[in-house]
Amino acid sequence: MVKQVFDLVRGNPYPGRGIIIGYTPSGQLLSAYFIMGRSENSRNRVFVKDPEGFAIRPFVEEKVEDASLILYRPQLFVKDCLVLTNGDQTDTIVDELILGGSFESALRKRHFEPDAPNYTPRISGLVKFKEEGKYALSILRAGDDSGQTCERFFYEYEPLPGVGHFIHTYETDGRPLPSFRGEPRRVAIPENMKEFANNLWQALSPDNRVALYVRKTDLKTGKHEDVRFNRHETGGQA
Repeated sequence: MVKQVFDLVRGNPYPGRGIIIGYTPSGQLLSAYFIMGRSENSRNRVFVKDPEGFAIRPFVEEKVEDASLILYRPQLFVKDCLVLTNGDQTDTIVDELILGGSFESALRKRHFEPDAPNYTPRISGLVKFKEEGKYALSILRAGDDSGQTCERFFYEYEPLPGVGHFIHTYETDGRPLPSFRGEPRRVAIPENMKEFANNLWQALSPDNRVALYVRKTDLKTGKHEDVRFNRHETGGQA
């Protein structure tokens, strides 16, 4: 069943970080990434434009308490692939692909984040431009309450116009935060990227949303358009 992503996040105070990958009805790739935060350290971030499309930077440099899990490269392009993740596993995947490895072999070297007691899952996405735009999603999460074991799940999809998949780190708010469960959600992908981005930003909890990036790419020409929203900028949009 295809759902609206807005309905999946609206009313959920804390889905955490989220990745959406899919195709518009005309067959253009749409990818999205959002981050949320409960602490001042997590909320002290903005998405800025850079050669890879966007990057995460501190809003106020002097207020950064610990950059290890909040500042990373979320999006990179390598070997005709788009890599999109919620942590420094972006670099692990890119390095592995350069050496001839795979998305899966890269993530088998990684675990969930070392932030007990939450053990935040690592979520990752990969789009293969030269393989008809096939894409994959993955989640690495703790297999037990003490973080002694790791569960690794991989999902592969073929492009379907108007359809995408959505995965996020947490089911909702909590102490500790409950990890995402089940398979990535099947969601509708519309043609209007800017309207989609605006509706998603509005559906995310105003108290906890931090930043959102949405990109639409024509795989035939390579041309793209994108939009960013930041809680620390006027009106949220940049």
